[in-house]
Amino acid sequence: MTARDEKRELEAVEKLLAEGLSDYVWSFISLMSQTLIAAPPWQNSKFGKLDILVNNAGIAGVVVDVEAFKAVAHEPGGAPKVDWSKMASQPYEAAAECLQTNYYGVKRVVAALLPLLQLSDHPIIVNVSSSAGKLKNIPSQRIRGILDDTENLTEEKLDDLLDEFLKDMKEGALESKGWPQHMAAYFVSKAALNAYARILAEKYPNVCINSVCPGYVKTDINYNTGVLSVEDGAASVVRLALLEKGAPSGRFFIRQEDTDY
Repeated sequence: MTARDEKRELEAVEKLLAEGLSDYVWSFISLMSQTLIAAPPWQNSKFGKLDILVNNAGIAGVVVDVEAFKAVAHEPGGAPKVDWSKMASQPYEAAAECLQTNYYGVKRVVAALLPLLQLSDHPIIVNVSSSAGKLKNIPSQRIRGILDDTENLTEEKLDDLLDEFLKDMKEGALESKGWPQHMAAYFVSKAALNAYARILAEKYPNVCINSVCPGYVKTDINYNTGVLSVEDGAASVVRLALLEKGAPSGRFFIRQEDTDY
C-alpha cells in the first residue's frame, strides 16, 4: 500500500489493522516508484508473495481553473461536458509528468513487483484507467492503428509513440498530427495504459491483467465533483481483483462492462 500523503496512508493502515487485517496489510511510503527498484521493500518483509496489484496513481496533466471548473461541473450535465479549452491549459511539463505518473509509473511498479506476483498461485493486476483512453478519442487513424495492433504492439513501440507525442506537443503540433486536443496527455496516457495491459497479458499468460474505468468518482483528481462515491468506484476495481482463474485477461472494462478499446 502506498500513498502521496503519509498521514492519510498511516490513517488508512490503522483502520485496516483495526479490522483484523494485520496479515494482509503491507505498507510503505514511496513518493516515487523508482524507490521500489532502488530498494525493494520486500527484502526485509514477512510477505513471500504478492497476489493482487492495483495500480491507481493518476494525474490530469493540465493546469485547471479550479473555481471555474467546479462551477460548470455542478451544472446539469456535469463535468464530462466541460469545455476544457476554457477551463485548463496543458503545459509541456505537466504533460510529461502525466505520462510519467499514469503510464511509466505503472510500468516501473509492475517491473519491481512482478517477481513477487509470479510466486502467487493466481496473480492479478488491475490498472485503474479511464474511458478517456478509448481509441475513438484519438483523431489519427495511424496512431489508433498502432495502439490497436495487438499482434505487433510491443512496449518499445509504445514508448516510441509516447516520445512522438511529447515531441509533437513541444512543437505545438497536436492538432496537425492527430492527437487529442484537450487533456491530451491524460487521454494518451490512459490509451497507452490500456494497450500495456494487453501487452502484459500476452507476455505473462499466468497473470490476469485488466484495465478498468471505475466511472466518474468523487476524488481529488476531479476536485470531488464526481457523481459516484469512492465505494461505488472501488467496487469495479475489487471485482476485477477477485476474478477466478480462467477469467478474461488483457481486457478493458467500464465499471462492470467488458468493452472495446
